[in-house]
This record gives sequence, structure tokens and C-alpha cells, in this order.
Amino acid sequence: MASDGGRKQFWKRSGAKVPGSIQHVYGAQHPPFDPLLHGTLVKPGSKPPTTPVKLKKVSTFQEFESNTSDAWDLGDDDDELLAIAAENLNTEVVMETAHRVIENHSKLQEQHKFQEEHLQEEKQVESVELTSIACGDNRLVKSISEGHTSSSSDNASENTSMQRSQSLPQTSAPPLVSGMADCNTSVTPALTEREASRLDKFKLLLAGPNTDLEELRKLSWSGIPKRVRPIAWKLLSGYLPANVDRRESTLQRKRKEYFAFVEQYYDSRNDENHQDTYRQIHIDIPRMSPEVLSLQPKVTEIFERILFIWAIRHPASGYVQGINDLVTPFFVVFICEYIEEEVENFDVSSLPEEVLQNIEADSYWCMSKLLDGIQDNYTFAQPGIQKKVKMLEELVSRIDEQVHRHLDQHEVKYLQFAFRWMNNLLMREVPLRCTIRLWDTYQSEPEGFSHFHLYVCAAFLVRWRKEILEEKDFQELLIFLQNLPTVHWGNEEISVLLAEAYRLKFAFADAPNHYKK
Repeated sequence: MASDGGRKQFWKRSGAKVPGSIQHVYGAQHPPFDPLLHGTLVKPGSKPPTTPVKLKKVSTFQEFESNTSDAWDLGDDDDELLAIAAENLNTEVVMETAHRVIENHSKLQEQHKFQEEHLQEEKQVESVELTSIACGDNRLVKSISEGHTSSSSDNASENTSMQRSQSLPQTSAPPLVSGMADCNTSVTPALTEREASRLDKFKLLLAGPNTDLEELRKLSWSGIPKRVRPIAWKLLSGYLPANVDRRESTLQRKRKEYFAFVEQYYDSRNDENHQDTYRQIHIDIPRMSPEVLSLQPKVTEIFERILFIWAIRHPASGYVQGINDLVTPFFVVFICEYIEEEVENFDVSSLPEEVLQNIEADSYWCMSKLLDGIQDNYTFAQPGIQKKVKMLEELVSRIDEQVHRHLDQHEVKYLQFAFRWMNNLLMREVPLRCTIRLWDTYQSEPEGFSHFHLYVCAAFLVRWRKEILEEKDFQELLIFLQNLPTVHWGNEEISVLLAEAYRLKFAFADAPNHYKK
């Protein structure tokens, strides 16, 4: 057995490092040396090394094997431990311990619930104080009990959605179909830091002797805070001059001019030449959204005057169904300047007559400014709408050919659903609060209502591509496209829609040939 010496020499560890040998590594990505896990390599009673130390090497494989053990070489120790544990366990003790744990858990839950209720009560007390402070002016406000609900819900909403713009304050209840709650909360919610900063920027800009309209457009693109929206809309629409000193005289002159038109033309509504126009206006107003607001006799009277005077003053188009919807956003925004209640629950006739006249005249002139840019939508045969629907079809065929082919395959024509999108500026497709937010951006964009609206409609259609592709029937497709599920939409959804529309505009607006294949 001469080979014994050679075998001993063979297993002797060489000093050279062998590839794959185990070395302890110390650093940020590796755990420190743990004496509990490596007890066989550290002498008992010695402190764990704080710096890497060289361990004593075993000289032969036999010595190494005797100092190490594998997980599968534990023997029957585990069975013995289980047997000892089974002997020592007492069923009564186990059950008693389990009951005690459950009782302790229940007590902790009750304490936690009590603490939450206590915090909620403190928040309600704070909201009452805020309500009393906020209502120190002469504005009309809701009851304190309603203010509690609004304030506590607003605080919760702000914690979960910090990115909401001040242009659409949080609401105390889920949005209704009318979509008025966001624009008209009973108590002004506490602003986030970002919202307060944006409001300060608007106030600073509007406080100057001459408002920089270009800067105002930049600020308004991503939403206008409710408190400054009335004045911002009047400036952006061109109704008010940029110079502060001229504004009051302009308002007085334009309001006086409007009521001179009323005195001159309104009595002719029952004449043979105009009675058809007036009858159609009278029929359409109750169909407007929100119905609760439009069914108030005072509101009906105001809207009838605005629409009839506009029709008489614009004989090239006259009154066309759809124009009636365009008064509502202006009316709601301008009335929010004088009240704190939700408009849909507010009796408009309770406002002073002078205030109502101011709101009526301002709404008329701002609507007129809007319609001046899209009047070809409402002239004979509505050529503007026909052209925009055709452009929408070509644009969608470029940006999402699969959706376009799917609609074409099931013989769904764009005119069947997109005509209303152009005629009513999506007002029948989204809640009113979303329309108001949308118009913040439209009035900030060059040709927002006439041109940018096309890209918003394209982004809006593609937004529903998954649902559209799932529908395999003409009737179901058309019903879906005419009743899109946007009732719970808010500021976030509109912001995403506008961002996508801006991307499309950036890609296609300066290259109209890209519409076509």
C-alpha cells in the first residue's frame, strides 16, 4: 500500500487558490460573518470578528470532513425532539393560550376603532371651525351638518390623490350624472401645497396692472383654480381686456349693450318670422344637463333670452340644436362666483336680480366669443362638423388601425357617433365637471375649440379600444359609443386624455398629410 502516503499527500490542501473555492466576502451586498451560522469555524467564547480574519485551515480532507456535517446527516435527532415536544404539550394549556390570544386581538381592534372614531370627531370639530371662518362673508352657504361630510371627505381625498388640480376640488359624495359636485362644494376644501402654490401664481398674475395673457394661457392649460376661474375665463375668451383699469368699464358697457339687445329683439320671439326658432329653443332647454338646474323657471328664462338673442344676431346660422349646451358651462362657472352651494341644489331665483343680470350678460358674450371660432359647425348643412368627422376618421386610421378596421368591418360610420362629439363639444359624453376642466385647456390652446378638440376626440375614441374590440355586433358597438361609461370621470381622467391629445397634435398638426395613408 505504497499509495497511502501518496493519497495523504494528494488530499493535502495546497496553498494556491482553487477556482470555485468558498471564501467569505464582506461588503454592502453580503451579510456580515455570523458566528451563530458558522459556529464550527469560531472558537467558543470568542467575539465575532469585526474585520475579515484568516481562519485556521484544516490540513487534510479527513480532518475537514470530521469538522463539517451536511443537512442530510442529522440522524434521528429531529424525531426525538418531536417526541419530547408531544409529551410536554397539554391540550388544555394550548386551548387556553389560543383563547387568550383571540381575546387580546379583539381588545386591540376595539381600541383601534375607538381611536379612529375619536380622531374623526376631532376632524369634524375642526371642520366646523373652518366653516365658521370661511362663511364670514356675505355668500350663501350650506348647513353645518352638510359641511361636516364635505370637509371630512375632502381631507381623505387629498391624502389619496395629491395630484388633483385645484380647478376641480374634491367632493363629499360620488359624482352624479349631472357632474356638478366638483365645481360647487359647500365648504372650500383645504388646499394641498401644490394647489395653494398654483393659486398664488394665478393671483399674482391677475393682480398686475396688465395681465400677461400668454403667461395666463400657460398656467391655465393644466387647469384653473375654482376661485379665479370666472375672471380667467373672461380674460381667455377675449371678453375682458388685459388692462385692469379698463375691466370695470368694459363690463358695464357690455352688460348694458346686451340688455339693449334684449329690449330690442326679445319681444319679437312670437312673431311669425321668429316663432319657430323660439319654439325650438323652448323645447331644447329642458333636455339640457343638469336637468335639475335647467328645469328651474328662472334658469329657463335666462337661457331662452341668451339663445334667442344670439340666434337673431347671427342670421347666417341661426339657432341649431347643440348650441343650447354651450351656455351651461359659462353659466355654472359665473354663478359659482356668487354662491358656495352646489348649483344643482341651489334656487337661482334667490340671488339678487342685479347679480342674475350680470351672470346672464357675461354668459352671452363668452358664448358668442366661443361660437365665433366654430360658427361653420352650425351654418347650413353644418360643413364644419362634416369636415372634422372626416379628419377624425383619417386620424384614427393612422394612430390605431386595428380600431379603425374593426369599426369599418362592422359598418359603423364615424358620423353616427362622432357628430354629437363635434356638435356638443363632448358635453353629452362626459360629466359637466369634466367639461369645465376640458374648457380650461381649450381656452388656453390656440383654436382650442375648433382644432385641438379634434385630437381630444381621437384620444377619447382610442381610450376605449379594448371595449370596442370586444364588441362584435353593429348594434352593440353603436350603443356603447353613444353611452360611454364616463359618469365617474374626474380631473385625473381628463388630464390623461388632454396629455394624449397634445401628443397627437404634436405629431400630426404641423404635418396634415400624415392624416392620409
